[in-house]
Amino acid sequence: MTLDLPEDGGVGASCGARRVGRSGGRAARVAVRSAPLAEGLRPLRPGMPGGQYSPLTEANVLRIHQAALQALEEIGLSDAPQSGVEILTGAGAVQGADGRIRFPRALVEDMLAVAAKDITLFGRDPKYDLHLTGSNVHFGTAGAAVHVVDPVERTYRDATAADLYMASKLTHALDNVHFFQRAMVCRDVLDNFDMDINTLYACCSGTTKHVGTSFSEPGHVEGCFDLLHMIAGSEEAWRARPFVSNSNCFVVPPMKFAEESCRSMEMCVRNGMPVLLLSAGQAGATAPAPLATAIVQAVAECLAGVVYVNAITPGFPAIFGTWPFVSDLRTGAMSGGSGEQALLTAGCAQMHRFYGLPGGAAAGIADAKLPDMQAGWEQAISNVMAGLSGLNMVYESVGMHASLMGFCMESLVLGDDMLGQVLRCVKGIDVSEDLVSIDAMKSVCLEGPGHYLGHQQTLSLMQSEYIYPEVADRSTPKLWIENGSPDLVQQAIARKNRILAEGSWPKIDPTIDAAVRAKYRIHF
Repeated sequence: MTLDLPEDGGVGASCGARRVGRSGGRAARVAVRSAPLAEGLRPLRPGMPGGQYSPLTEANVLRIHQAALQALEEIGLSDAPQSGVEILTGAGAVQGADGRIRFPRALVEDMLAVAAKDITLFGRDPKYDLHLTGSNVHFGTAGAAVHVVDPVERTYRDATAADLYMASKLTHALDNVHFFQRAMVCRDVLDNFDMDINTLYACCSGTTKHVGTSFSEPGHVEGCFDLLHMIAGSEEAWRARPFVSNSNCFVVPPMKFAEESCRSMEMCVRNGMPVLLLSAGQAGATAPAPLATAIVQAVAECLAGVVYVNAITPGFPAIFGTWPFVSDLRTGAMSGGSGEQALLTAGCAQMHRFYGLPGGAAAGIADAKLPDMQAGWEQAISNVMAGLSGLNMVYESVGMHASLMGFCMESLVLGDDMLGQVLRCVKGIDVSEDLVSIDAMKSVCLEGPGHYLGHQQTLSLMQSEYIYPEVADRSTPKLWIENGSPDLVQQAIARKNRILAEGSWPKIDPTIDAAVRAKYRIHF
């Protein structure tokens, strides 16, 4: 096979190698690379194990654990709803004269012993099931952005139910975005019950991947379960494979229960919906400024949630959602794209691994207002650290700007490429015997042309050892100019439009869709 060199340099060029004519070699390699792989041979997949990175020593982990237990015993949590008081004290927690619920260490340890360690978050299509065990890593969306970002006009506008539906459709087609949790608030739906219904239905209509949602008040939960039973076909079918989880801010940091969210959580547990026990303090504001103590508070609050849920139903599927955010202490503003945020998320993942509980936290949040270079480094650094730390559920990993105030469709599409590179880092380096054999080196150096282009080993590894972006540009400057010098946003818009044009939606049976629309006010 002839040597196929880049036009302006590359392998062999700096050594004065003679450039020889093309014979279709490059086209053949592109064709091989572009051919779809069988599912079992794909190099990237949901749930690849991370855990290579640990920001905390074993002694640090134990210190945080002991401090969290001490906080639960001595400080406890206030403002539990009456139902929660009865559930928690019935399990062995103690309500003091000050009304705070305190948790003896033995109670916490007993509930950790019965808590679900390995859970599956189901998709409506089983191929999208997420197995939360060990250090398996999954990336997805989340957040409650009130704006949609237009990167061309450089503007922010109110998010709508149609926007949420579009984001769900895009997520369905993006291989490296493994689940779709509500990413925007439907600002065009003014009635709160209608908003909860439209949020849930927009998410489920766009994808058969696992969906996450929230409820604005407990009185809306029953109606939303009615909708879920319609989508599933029956209550029994829903309970067999619950394909939606509840993102539940059951605490208001520091160390207070959120009464209405707790009552919603109780209803979700009784109706078979997995819950994300979400503690979202902000270091320096509603959580302690030291990163380690911010983790202590988040762990303490989530341990209280573990007791709460397992006191209702032992072994119920719950995600340990230590989710501390960072403040820019100069202004008090949230800084989701900071290095401190990346460290907090990685440290929380290490605590999840310590408890053996399925865990989730935030990464990929950009403080940048647009998908630019700042957004790129902010999204990449925290997602890489989350993946390498073995975080089971990486929420808000794509699309989020302005510290969760804005969601960008083009950034979601670009994020799929970014997460591909992140997952490649998580996959690590294969040092199996076949790959470290020097047979290929011998054949190239002693018998062959002195390069590995076109070698059988190179061709055989093109799709398993290397990951290729869908949107990012790797062409030469000359070819890039010939193609019109496209920028990343233009490329993302083109891919977004292709996905929306080629896909088949809604992901709901037409008969069920008609019944839903006859019963509820659907706004998209």
